[in-house]
Amino acid sequence: AYKRMTFLVQVSESIPSLEECHAFVSDPSCGAISTFTGITRNNFQQKEVLKLSYEGYVPMAEKEIKKLCVEANQKYSSIAKIAAVHILGDCPVEAASVILCASSPHRRDAMHCVEYLIDELKARVPIWKREVYEDGSVWKENVEWFEGKQRRVMVKADE
Repeated sequence: AYKRMTFLVQVSESIPSLEECHAFVSDPSCGAISTFTGITRNNFQQKEVLKLSYEGYVPMAEKEIKKLCVEANQKYSSIAKIAAVHILGDCPVEAASVILCASSPHRRDAMHCVEYLIDELKARVPIWKREVYEDGSVWKENVEWFEGKQRRVMVKADE
């Protein structure tokens, strides 16, 4: 039997907070909420990172994330609600660039769902990351591996 899934999906310059995403997935039938928050760190290979900057095509990115949510629910059938949000534009050090939350009656599906979502999002969603340093910036190659095979190499060229 198909049950109605509830998703919060947003790709924009201003994303809901972890608290807002958590509140969205909260459900009286669920005893577990699992979350993942990707945060900008201040370093990469001994270089100081000032900020990250993300670009993406919103309609395509949101459509792909919604597809991931549907797939995650098929894979982990007890999931009640999912929140999946990703920032565009500048993301300073210690700020969240991606927040994923999933609720389910028991912990296992929620935990596996969030892990699946971040791995698939990084492998499939058309969002590009630029690392900004004191002495310049570089578009980062987004490489994800699955079962020993490279699944995606996505790099944005400087214009």
